[in-house]
Amino acid sequence: MTILVTGARGQIGRAVLTSLHAQGLPVRAASKDPSALNLPAGIQAVALRDDDPETLTAALENVRQVFLYANPATADLFVKAAEQAGVEHVVLLSSSAVDSPDAASNPIGASHLTVEKALAASTLTTTTLRPGGFDSNAFGWIPAVSAGQPIEHAYPDAALAMIHPLDIADIAVAALTGAELRGRTVKLTGPEAISFRAQIAALSEAIGREIPIAAITPAEAEAQLSRTMPPYIVKALLTIWSLTTDQPETPADTTETLLGVPARTFGQWARENAAAFTAP
Repeated sequence: MTILVTGARGQIGRAVLTSLHAQGLPVRAASKDPSALNLPAGIQAVALRDDDPETLTAALENVRQVFLYANPATADLFVKAAEQAGVEHVVLLSSSAVDSPDAASNPIGASHLTVEKALAASTLTTTTLRPGGFDSNAFGWIPAVSAGQPIEHAYPDAALAMIHPLDIADIAVAALTGAELRGRTVKLTGPEAISFRAQIAALSEAIGREIPIAAITPAEAEAQLSRTMPPYIVKALLTIWSLTTDQPETPADTTETLLGVPARTFGQWARENAAAFTAP
């Protein structure tokens, strides 16, 4: 039976889709705008829109497993439709914010917790993946690096166990194709805590030139981040960075512990994506 992959335009969803298809498994890609998907031959693309519940029913036809991006606005609707369609297993892309003591009041944790609770109350078997920070968050530095400007940071020595998005995809695929992870909840990180200073050094090496760092105050960082992020995310980030400056994040599960293969490092991610930082 078919595996539905939601968020097919995202890096993780696309990687899950491609891997499953390469294994010869029947997969269906769901996106708000399926016409924007450039898919390998043989993969069906379907619309999945929050404002049109009928698209959910159509997307789930003959589906037995789903790779699901967390959407609290449609969590209950998804559960009902999935149960009616005969879905057996859901692999949920959640967040490590659910593990925090203030998850219920933290907007990031609360939104993912809503989806986790809806699935937990259902008849669906659920594998829950809770990754922390992504290596790809470094894409936010592209404007400064491309312009030859320093990267400004209030907490350059904050050390987080960032995870490569493709490691998340590999673990999701393993959960969809095997029994070992089925029904488990796992917190995912990269192989080691790495500071922003060390990330920038790795990126400097990858692009072949030095990227300077400029220290700014937390207040200045808050003002900068608030231009593109809602206040609750800005507050959460600054709090985490402050805490992990003195106490680096402890790595949790990785592809090494779960799949027996080495976890990808930030340095590897930097080399793979160096062109994005040097494009004119």
